[in-house]
Amino acid sequence: MISFIQRLEDLTAEAPLAPAITCAGDSMSRAELLKAGYNLAVHLHNQGVREDDMVTVAVPNSIDFFIAYIAAWRLGATPQPISSRLPQRELDAIIDLANSSAVVGVEEGSVANRVCVPTGFRALDADASHLPYVVSKAWKAPTSGGSTGRPKLIVSGDPAALDPEAPLPLLMQKGGCLVMPGPLYHNGPAVWSCQAWLNGLHVVLLPRFDATGTLEAIQKYKGTVLYMVPTMMKRITRLPEEERLSYDLSSLQVVWHLAEPCPEWLKQEWIDWLGAERIFELYAGTEAQTATVITGHEWLAHRGSVGKTIPGTVKITNEDGAELPAGEMGEVWMRSLRETPTYKYVGATARTLEGGWESLGDMGYLDAEGYLYLGDRAADMILSGGANIYPAEIESAIQEHPAIKSCAVIGFPDEDKGNVIHAIVEADPSEISEADLKTFLGERLVIYKVPRTFEYVDFALRDDAGKVRRSALRAERLPIQ
Repeated sequence: MISFIQRLEDLTAEAPLAPAITCAGDSMSRAELLKAGYNLAVHLHNQGVREDDMVTVAVPNSIDFFIAYIAAWRLGATPQPISSRLPQRELDAIIDLANSSAVVGVEEGSVANRVCVPTGFRALDADASHLPYVVSKAWKAPTSGGSTGRPKLIVSGDPAALDPEAPLPLLMQKGGCLVMPGPLYHNGPAVWSCQAWLNGLHVVLLPRFDATGTLEAIQKYKGTVLYMVPTMMKRITRLPEEERLSYDLSSLQVVWHLAEPCPEWLKQEWIDWLGAERIFELYAGTEAQTATVITGHEWLAHRGSVGKTIPGTVKITNEDGAELPAGEMGEVWMRSLRETPTYKYVGATARTLEGGWESLGDMGYLDAEGYLYLGDRAADMILSGGANIYPAEIESAIQEHPAIKSCAVIGFPDEDKGNVIHAIVEADPSEISEADLKTFLGERLVIYKVPRTFEYVDFALRDDAGKVRRSALRAERLPIQ
């Protein structure tokens, strides 16, 4: 094993002028990026940042993200990414939880008693040779509100080190290029980007997701690996066909999609367009107890599955904790088979069962072959008239309509049925009326799953990582009880 820092030094010695990161036309070579990171490390060290500290990284998608990560790792600290758009109250809460010694991406003095480094800051050239070489005990500590909405840190159980002899991860190939349109403060985009960068791939980062911009980047930089979430996939397929098909995507070897359930119709569109051999799906939590991966060809034989589980790592239970047989929907429990923990929470406690089982709140079932099929999170399930209704199924049907940009389905209390289904749609009502939408859904859903009411909005209901907080949407629409 060698440290991430040693790996980056080795890559720089091998090809100092090779492009490391490109974003919005700005690019840094391996040598330039490493130097900028070391300069920031010296600056932070002079201000008191030390080994085992947390360094909060609150920058938008940019080269600054990677500079901050180098600086943290060079000091043996842990980078702790958050959204650059958090309101001050949320920012303060996370920084207090992390007890960060420095915050990168905020104006000087804006966070009391912390070292503050503004976005775009470039430390003066400095000699970092006096800094001790130490390995960060945790290579990352992203945040998650999960189903509770309360922030927590998910501190990695892995140090900032890798095996240089190991095969490249995530189907990456030496000399390749990752195109990353996702926000780096989310775990998936950060993991893919860091793994690509640490393995010598050129990382092409979009400032924020743009359907046309993603295709342009693949063509211009000969992207070999693409990271997607279903929200992005839909926006790309909704481009005019002549535009979408005009880009040369022949360099693309792998399309990864994850982070939210992918509607079957949408996945089929991508398979038909790019070929099943290029489409891969991964299911895992940031906690990384276990993971499943399914290829496009496997998926065609197991439609709707997120992959075959590793024996002994996934089980399904009813609400009493009793294990369910194949084919029955229940709560998904996962566990790691390795000896050391894959993560630790700061600010939360895991939901556990005896035997090392943990739940992230997902619902699902296993088939007889061990393939996992997901429902919704337990907290988002709607009980209406005695039936369990999963919002993702209804959202998938709604989003088939080309006039719908995004949507979210929630339950409203009802004296008769317990709950009734309410759909919030990002759409122009002049393009699709409520009556037409009900007719459209009536052809795709059993009658009791068709929403009782609809609400039209003119803003995106999912962020660039495909995440939607249904509990918050529901709370905003219900009177205080």
